[in-house]
Amino acid sequence: MKAALITAPGATPVVEERDLPAPAEGEVTVELEAASLNPVDLAIASGGFYAGHPPMPYVPAIEAVGRVEDDGRRVFVMGGGLGVVRDGTAAERFNAPPAALVDIGDDADAATAAALGTAALAGWIPITWAARLQPGETALVLGATGAAGSIAVQAARIAGAARVVAVGRNPERLAALEGMADAVVSTAGDDLAGRLQAACEGGADVVFDALWGAPLEAALTATALGARVIHVGQSAGGVATVVSGLVRGKQLTIRGYSNFGVPRDELVATYLKMVDLATAGDLTFPVVTTPISDAASAWSGVASGNGKQVLIPG
Repeated sequence: MKAALITAPGATPVVEERDLPAPAEGEVTVELEAASLNPVDLAIASGGFYAGHPPMPYVPAIEAVGRVEDDGRRVFVMGGGLGVVRDGTAAERFNAPPAALVDIGDDADAATAAALGTAALAGWIPITWAARLQPGETALVLGATGAAGSIAVQAARIAGAARVVAVGRNPERLAALEGMADAVVSTAGDDLAGRLQAACEGGADVVFDALWGAPLEAALTATALGARVIHVGQSAGGVATVVSGLVRGKQLTIRGYSNFGVPRDELVATYLKMVDLATAGDLTFPVVTTPISDAASAWSGVASGNGKQVLIPG
């Protein structure tokens, strides 16, 4: 079978033909339909991930959609240490523990279902579970042109936000969000704070922050009293100057978020809801599919932020 392999810290995957190791007791073998690649996969491969990496060489990717060979069940696979402490899912066949399997229907598109894992969960759950956005509130999404951010925009709308403001730097992707958001704001240009204040009108009740840095500094000035800021990433930089008086005066809550901190039953329920919405055409999440044989190209696409990358057999 073809498998992508990380052979050294920071290396781009190479593709080799290899035999699948025998599954451990109780495990099942899954035939791959689609494996999602995420920034966390690159972090693990770099050697800089806090949980370390599997012994090298190893197969990357922490999630996938496929069929269980023994019984033909179609499953989403997530967890069980895959791609973190053991071989992951970027192979035409892989082994997984039953606890990592989530049964999904046959109607869902494989690439979309695989993509609606880590990145999509990191867009949806901060809005609905962490911030608990209420109908009629205003949501401000920083980093809306990224994979998680585009889902956050849609999650806010579906959750009943009265106003959704999408913020990002990619003009084409911002334009694509105009039909989903009430206003789009580019991080390029002068007076970002003023433009965000105008876009948010009475102030943002919920801020989804995938940027940190200067954009967050500007966004905090556009918040409403008692706003909840959910911080999920630092694409604009690892340091932000947060003014004490602003936090106290507006009684802001700033909360860090990670999928690893969410109960699995919440992750699974949210994932299945997103798959149902996507299958019905009510949630849009474009993906770029690439055969495993060209895994290096997809890996570079993740590094450059060039769309949601998914590997398929071939």
